[in-house]
Amino acid sequence: MKAMYNFGQLGTITLFILCFLNANIVKSASSSDVVHPQKASPGFSETAKKAIPAVVFLKVEKSINLRMGSPNGYNFNNPYDYFGDELLERFFGGGMRNRRPMPKEFKQQGQGSGFLISKDGFILTNNHVVGDADKITVRLHDGREFAAKKIGSDPKTEVAVIKIEGENFPYLKMGDSAALEIGEWVIAVGNPFGLSETLTVGVVSAKGRSGMGIADYEDFIQTDAAINPGNSGGPLLNIDAEVVGINTAIYSQNGGSMGIGFAIPINMAKNIKDQIVKSGKVIRSYIGVYPQEITSDMADALGIKDHQGIIISNVMKGSPAEKAGIKHGDIIVKLNGQDVKSPVEFRNEVSSKAPGTKLNVTISRDGKEEKFSITTAELQDDSVAGAGVLTFPEGEKSIEKLGINVKNLSKELAERFEIDLEYGVVIVEVDPDSDAARAGIQAGHVITGVNTKSVSNVTEFKKALESAKKRVLLRITDGRMHYFVPLKID
Repeated sequence: MKAMYNFGQLGTITLFILCFLNANIVKSASSSDVVHPQKASPGFSETAKKAIPAVVFLKVEKSINLRMGSPNGYNFNNPYDYFGDELLERFFGGGMRNRRPMPKEFKQQGQGSGFLISKDGFILTNNHVVGDADKITVRLHDGREFAAKKIGSDPKTEVAVIKIEGENFPYLKMGDSAALEIGEWVIAVGNPFGLSETLTVGVVSAKGRSGMGIADYEDFIQTDAAINPGNSGGPLLNIDAEVVGINTAIYSQNGGSMGIGFAIPINMAKNIKDQIVKSGKVIRSYIGVYPQEITSDMADALGIKDHQGIIISNVMKGSPAEKAGIKHGDIIVKLNGQDVKSPVEFRNEVSSKAPGTKLNVTISRDGKEEKFSITTAELQDDSVAGAGVLTFPEGEKSIEKLGINVKNLSKELAERFEIDLEYGVVIVEVDPDSDAARAGIQAGHVITGVNTKSVSNVTEFKKALESAKKRVLLRITDGRMHYFVPLKID
């Protein structure tokens, strides 16, 4: 089973968010644009000369109370953890450690990489490298060491900003990660396993990677450049020695580089950095919609020819989107004139805007395009749930062609399944051999819509199914979120 690896956690290694450095070589375009590796070598050398002086080695320390254990969420990129269960217990068993008195406290150390982005000492790195360290030491290429101050970090994107005091430091220029192309050469620089100023070369394997479980907001650049423990926080560069990403993680079966590494796009990191430096925190925007990818089955159910855009499975009450007139079932095809390709891309773009920003969205509703203007609001950590239950006449209905039994929402069912809704069709039974069961639908889930139409009771639900042919798109809520599920009609 392949896994993401994190070298920072004290104890058993689980998710290894690494430090990495990677690179390969291929440039796509016409044959006249292809660069032979032999001819490209001098370019890499020049990039190395420009970049290495600005890449720094980070050593971090954290006081750990052994009786309390390692603090939650604190990750160090230190594969040589003699205080954990990784080495001694592997050879001698769990009792070995108990043969000597355990100190009340020790200094846990970790290491990683970073890079200077200004002549006055600002440094970019990963949040998991510096964590909540008590002490951060920065060593430059020329051997000088500085005590660094943590300016701020954003765990949701894995970006951190630290600073050393001084002036006229060498620094790297930031490039444009949006301009990167798949197949373009990239160069990673860092300190894998403590081996300072290591450089590797590779290509951009993919862009827009998400769903990796590394951070809440993901839009990673994938590269085959070799990245290993100690590379986290180092720069991913283009051939002009401009930073296009921050090396953050690898996909691995053994904790070492397997040619699949991920870097935070510098455009995203720059936005986060600017907010941290300016106010010490990150403020995000929202419009109050829950977007979902349009699959082939959904497209068939909706009778649309392509999968362009994202479908809105729910709109928050009182949100900017609701005030603007957006409804669930709407398909957002453009944002500020640009095609919308995925829910992750859409969410990242909206969240990066300042609260109060006006967004122009184009939606497809009932086969017709309409334009809306939505003003973003500041995203809060909590949300307000609806309350109250609206009852309808009882009477169980069997929807055999979908493999489910449903009832109107009642006070009894609301209490039984802990449903906090005002209306809907409650699923009380699911055929285990049905398409519904295979799609993850369970008793207690509530149907609030069929295709793009809302349904509030069994009668409306049954009527909405009459127009469905081979597939139907059910709008489901499990009590936590709304989402669409395409089902075959037998």
